[in-house]
Amino acid sequence: MAKEWILNMATNRWGLNKKNSVGPVSQWIRECSPKTIKDWKDFYYKKLADFLKRKGNSLSPEEYIEDLGRKLYVKITEVIQAEIEEVTEEDCIQYIYNLVINRTYDGYLTEIKTIYGKLQRDLGVEIKPAPDEWDRLYNVDFYIQVGNKYIGLQIKPITYEQTPEIYRWKEWLGKTHKKFEENFGGKVFIVFSIKKDNKKEIYNLEVVEEIKKEIERLKGGK
Repeated sequence: MAKEWILNMATNRWGLNKKNSVGPVSQWIRECSPKTIKDWKDFYYKKLADFLKRKGNSLSPEEYIEDLGRKLYVKITEVIQAEIEEVTEEDCIQYIYNLVINRTYDGYLTEIKTIYGKLQRDLGVEIKPAPDEWDRLYNVDFYIQVGNKYIGLQIKPITYEQTPEIYRWKEWLGKTHKKFEENFGGKVFIVFSIKKDNKKEIYNLEVVEEIKKEIERLKGGK
């Protein structure tokens, strides 16, 4: 398994499996519609021979495949080996630290900023970062000012596994959010952010309409 991983990693890294190295194999196998592996091998070698001829390469398909394999061997035994020898214990410690602390934190902030931008666009109002004191006392990340009153917003990144626990967060944060409403007149809304198809989306989309209604309520002086 470890050997397979190393071979796969190196092949991808140096593009030895790309079209310009081995031809458009996905396209060719569909053209071939082989019934046996021999059908495919014969068809591929014929296509590869034409491919090499167009590139001005005089090797036979068999020789060319062997040559790619030798290139891969050199990359693994010379280049990767030399790189591995340069890795120190401290490099490994720092890498794991950065992975779990710095990169995770940066990713978390990026997610919050992305949702913040979408909210500002959808609501059509200015959303401002909350003072540190509000974060500590009321669990509020951002706010919207309506006249002399404020609406609080908290952005909470979650995973799909955590969605059943949403009510618990609302319950846990309810007391501090109630205090905010008593002091500043507007409600606090929790915006749950989730990754979908590698994009950050608002999970509880209904919250956008709820915030809009709260803005209108405060504008009306209620």
